Amino acid sequence: MDLNTQVCIVGAGPGGALLGYLLAARGISVILLERHGHIDKEFRGEHLNTTGEAILREHGLYDQVEEAGLLEMERVEYFQEGQIIKSILPGPGERHTGIHVPQKNLLQVLLGQSLNFPNYRLMMDTTVTELIRESTEGPVTGVRVRHHGEEWTIHSQIVIGADGRYSTVRKLAGIQTTILRHGFDLLWARIPAPDGWPPTVRMALAQDAQLALFTQYGGYIQVGWNIPQDTYPQLRKSPVDPFAQALIDAFPQLETKVHNHIRSWDDFVLLKVQSCVCDNWAQSGVVIMGDAAHTFSPTGAIGVNSAMQDAHVLAPLLLEALEAEDMSVERLQVFEQLRRQETANELDSQFTREAGFRAHFPTYHSST
Repeated sequence: MDLNTQVCIVGAGPGGALLGYLLAARGISVILLERHGHIDKEFRGEHLNTTGEAILREHGLYDQVEEAGLLEMERVEYFQEGQIIKSILPGPGERHTGIHVPQKNLLQVLLGQSLNFPNYRLMMDTTVTELIRESTEGPVTGVRVRHHGEEWTIHSQIVIGADGRYSTVRKLAGIQTTILRHGFDLLWARIPAPDGWPPTVRMALAQDAQLALFTQYGGYIQVGWNIPQDTYPQLRKSPVDPFAQALIDAFPQLETKVHNHIRSWDDFVLLKVQSCVCDNWAQSGVVIMGDAAHTFSPTGAIGVNSAMQDAHVLAPLLLEALEAEDMSVERLQVFEQLRRQETANELDSQFTREAGFRAHFPTYHSST
């Protein structure tokens, strides 16, 4: 089966989905590919900051996302020995310190609105197997994929790799990337929130490591617990009970919920924490964006917002390139020039915040 489109986007996460909507709304023919068969994927970064919120508002999408379901955080709190030692409230004129939006709610809006356009097509359960080039060094002119187990060819004027930290498009394009480790990995868990638990982000030190609790829309708490890098296989050999008890010691109100919902290591999901810095983001006929171009650690919930900012910046550049019928690397590199320094600054800020986390806790600070 052969298909033709102006833009083929690989990856239906928030960045790729937003880009597809922005282009389709301007009359561009778009095919959006997603390797999963559904959009309800767990344990993704699901917090919007002011950047992500502003982009959704600018494009008239925020109210629909709010209707689908979200939760505004009232404050960020730091706890020590079960007591609040520091609170960060919304700034002047702000209503929140962040917004939890389940990824499925965000994607339902972005994809649902896009599907209203006859020039837009979403293909789930689709894996890219090859980039099409006219010659070995020629521009990319499409992709070959497996869609529901069948071979398809999609011809396009440009291919966008929005397919995450392990990007297939990046790999097939031969774009080199440098992996940066942060010295820790992350264990995720989700437990029901006790009655009266406020919409907050709560931070603590537990077993001398960062412990973060994110209140989630729908009555849950997402637990994010840093562990030393590459120690999880060894950690799993010991009982989970002391680990769970450290969580209870930090937040005694969670004792019942922890006992009921964290009973083994299988109740956690491991995230190998790493960032990446790519040599370039564009070749003739192909651009990478979001985590494919600049992976972040979970610190500060930057990833989703940065990917959406990429889409916001890239969309008008693609409109100009398509109008000029110019998909040269020189034109497409403008996107990288506009975004690389900002993403580098965001990555630097993550390392700074991670290194300074313990300074929020007076007992630890005074004893060192």
